[in-house]
Amino acid sequence: MFGLMQEHPLLISSILRHAARHHRGARLVGVDHHGRIERSSWPELAALAARIAHGLHRLGVRQGDRVATLAWNSLPHLALYYAVSGMGAVLHTVNPRLFRDQIAFILADAADVVLCVDPALLPLLGELSGQLPPSLHHVVVLGEGKTPALPVPAIGLAELVAGESAEYPWPRLDERTASSLCYTSGTTGHPKGVLYSHRSTVLHAMAAVQPDVFALRAVDVVMPVVPMFHVNAWGLPYASPLVGASMVLPGPRLDPASLHALFEGEGVTISAGVPTVWTNLLAWLRADPARRFSRPPRLVVGGTALPTAISTGFWREYGVSILHAWGMTEISPLGATNARKAENADWDEERFLDYSRKQGRPQFGVDLRVLDGSGRPIAEDGIAFGELEVQGHWVASAYFNRPGDPAFTDDGWMRTGDVVTIDPLGCIEIVDRAKDVIKSGGEWISSITLENLALEHPDVALAAVIPVHHPKWDERPLLLVVRKPGTSPSAEEILRIYEGRVAKWWIPDAVEFVDSLPLTATGKLWKAELKKAWAHYRLAG
Repeated sequence: MFGLMQEHPLLISSILRHAARHHRGARLVGVDHHGRIERSSWPELAALAARIAHGLHRLGVRQGDRVATLAWNSLPHLALYYAVSGMGAVLHTVNPRLFRDQIAFILADAADVVLCVDPALLPLLGELSGQLPPSLHHVVVLGEGKTPALPVPAIGLAELVAGESAEYPWPRLDERTASSLCYTSGTTGHPKGVLYSHRSTVLHAMAAVQPDVFALRAVDVVMPVVPMFHVNAWGLPYASPLVGASMVLPGPRLDPASLHALFEGEGVTISAGVPTVWTNLLAWLRADPARRFSRPPRLVVGGTALPTAISTGFWREYGVSILHAWGMTEISPLGATNARKAENADWDEERFLDYSRKQGRPQFGVDLRVLDGSGRPIAEDGIAFGELEVQGHWVASAYFNRPGDPAFTDDGWMRTGDVVTIDPLGCIEIVDRAKDVIKSGGEWISSITLENLALEHPDVALAAVIPVHHPKWDERPLLLVVRKPGTSPSAEEILRIYEGRVAKWWIPDAVEFVDSLPLTATGKLWKAELKKAWAHYRLAG
């Protein structure tokens, strides 16, 4: 016997239709590449999305075609999120921070037919003009700017939507229809495409608004600082209209002063970004005692682990709480958040601040398992290491154009490549990437733990720990440090930070001071490049 309930496909277009009809008073604020403020609403954005869909159809875009974007967080980019997916095409957000050859590769791999470009990124488009794929037949410029010479026609957004209707007959698609495409950063080979569906995207948005995740409400003002070209901007462009929240899109200017002005001027209540953004904001606030928040926002951090000293500083000095989240491109991306549960509900703030460094526990819709090197589940004691595998409603089952990738197991799990512990409360803590863990004498050492502790030293600006050859132990940790301007700590002073906090055999064998550390396109330490650069470094036996 089946239930007697209506069935409607889970479609991205239904989210925008809901917000436009039931949340007309919510504010949409965008900042263009000149720093000018643009204001809109959900009904106005729905009308723009409809006009864009009509315009793209006029250019020959059909269901299943890929439409790429090279754009920052802006109102036109938000409209494209809905116009492209809503009409049945696939929104392909391209990371402009990737290397030129990588961008050319993913444009060709996706076989994009239209490329929409932010005016601020037109110089990049010029550099790519000779590497555009043969499938591309139009470029759309999302504003005013000088378009470089291109082998395909280019039109402006205003021309694309001129005379088009503000109503569009959004098709009733199968909810499994592909909706968007995002590529991994490709630090160890070509980037890999993750192809999301309408179903996975809507379910992910519904999970994101839960109280123990982003806790979004209609009265919230949401500012995604994480760029919209990166993993669906953590789902906020979908989760915000799902509850009818207001949104602030900061454009390309992500410096602390610009972000703080938006926090204060637009009444932002919640924002999400990577550790580098929040670390820089805290340093900027501390530089002037007059800099405060009139209404402390809630912050979400993801991408890499945030040092406890940063979250503690925000809370103690500015009353700002930070939620630690974990995810991946392959998980849409939310997989876990570190919110309180019954077992630690009565912990005082100081105790929970220390615990909040962990990546958290999965929300409903995602399951996980942690296996040791022999494929057996590890002890959930917060000590034992293992590789994290996940499955769920918004977890990839394969990579686009890459059948049979070993990241996916025969029994339906995805290997994340993260080495984690899991504690008795079910909370995971990433201790390393599987490819970055240091194997010393057959035992594992967490490079991430050592890096985070090094960052607690007041004179350390950046730190990286990599394995180097050792004649007896095979690998030993080497600590690379970028000193803060005007400081000159010794190696011995920095290594004292580890005393009594990690096992003695974990402590790095040497410290080398460097002027800078290479970062990936998503702002993470580029360990592969560091290992290559220091491959000939040798320690004494």
